[in-house]
Amino acid sequence: MKQVDIAVVGLGAVGSAALYFLSKSGFSVLGLDRFDPPHAMGSSHGETRITRLAVGEGEEYVNFAQRSQDIWRQMEQDSGNQLFIPSGGILLDSGVQPWSKHGGEGFFERTKSIAKKCSISHELLDSKELENRYRVFDLPKTGAVYFEPSAGYLFPEKIIETQLDLALKQGAQLRVHSPLIELEQTEQGVCLQLKEEKIMAQRVLLCNGGWIKDFLPEDHANQYKICRQVLHWIKIEDQSLDFGNLPVFMWGFGPQAEDFIYGFPSLDGESIKVATESFIDSAHPDFMNRSVNQTEQEEFWNQKIKGKIKGLKKEFLKSEVCFYTVREDSKFVIGKHPDSSMTWMVSACSGHGFKHSAAIGEKMSQQLLASLA
Repeated sequence: MKQVDIAVVGLGAVGSAALYFLSKSGFSVLGLDRFDPPHAMGSSHGETRITRLAVGEGEEYVNFAQRSQDIWRQMEQDSGNQLFIPSGGILLDSGVQPWSKHGGEGFFERTKSIAKKCSISHELLDSKELENRYRVFDLPKTGAVYFEPSAGYLFPEKIIETQLDLALKQGAQLRVHSPLIELEQTEQGVCLQLKEEKIMAQRVLLCNGGWIKDFLPEDHANQYKICRQVLHWIKIEDQSLDFGNLPVFMWGFGPQAEDFIYGFPSLDGESIKVATESFIDSAHPDFMNRSVNQTEQEEFWNQKIKGKIKGLKKEFLKSEVCFYTVREDSKFVIGKHPDSSMTWMVSACSGHGFKHSAAIGEKMSQQLLASLA
C-alpha cells in the first residue's frame, strides 16, 4: 500500500492551492482528482471569475480575498502566467428594493459598509455618472452604484493549472482520473480506497466540492445543496459601446437572490459573459443536467438582459453549466471532518469561494502541517 504524509482530494480552486503550499513543506504530498484538472465538471471553470475586496457576504472574508490577490500576483511572477486582471468592479442597485445575496439582505449596503470599515478604496456613483462612464448599463434613475478599483477578474483554469504545475515542480505527486471510493480512519492513518489501489495518508484534506456529500454522515450531507448554474456568452451588436473596457459587474434588481446578474468585459471582442444564480437543489453533481437548451437562453434574455444591458444581440454564442455547493447560511465550511480527526475539509464555498481560494488553501496547509509537527 502506498503511504504518504498528506493527501489532498479534489484539485479545484482550493485543493490545487493547498497542494501548492503543502508541496513546499518537505513532506510527501499527493493530490487526487476524479477528473483531470482543470476541467469543466465542477465549480472552477468558465473562463473568468470575479474578485473583489469589499465582500458583501461578510467582513470575515475580506482578509481571504486580499491575501488571495497577493498570492496570485506572486504566482504570476513565479510562473510568467497572467492570472488576474484588475479591471475594477461595480455593484449596481436598481434602488427599488434591497437585494439579497448569499444568505442575507441588503447586500449593496453591506458592501459599502465593509468598504468603509476596512478602508477599501471605492466610489459611489448615481445613474447619470454611470451613464457617463459606461453606456452599456440601463440603470433606473433610482439606482446607485458602488465602484471598487481593486476588483477585477481571474482566469480560474489558468490559476488551477499554474498551482498544480508549481506543486509538481516542488515535489508533489498527482493521481488524475482517480475518484475516491471510500475513506476510513485507522490506527495507521486514513485509508483512501481508489478504484485500483489503496493509499494510506497521515492527514487528508477533502476539497472535492459537491462530492463531499459522499464522505459525510447523512445528517451532515443533507445540509449541502448542489445548485446548477448556467453561464452565457452573448453576442455584441453595438461595438461603439466598448464592451472590452468594462469593469466586472454585479447587479441586483429585486428582492430575491435570483434577481441578479453578473458579468465581465469582453475578452474576444465578439461577446460578453453574463450569468445569474440559481439555488434549486440538484441533489448530487452526478445527477445534474449539464446541457443548456434554447428555452433557458430565451428566459435569461427576457428576464435578465432585456432592458438592462444595451448593445447586445439576442444571440448566444455558447452556454455552459457549473454548480455551487451551498449551505443554507451561504457560509463556508472549513475545518475537521465530523468523523475523522485526521481529515480536514473545505466545502461548501456556497458560490463565492474562488476569490478566496488561494488564501484558504494556504490556511489549510498550515493547519495540516501544524498537526504533523
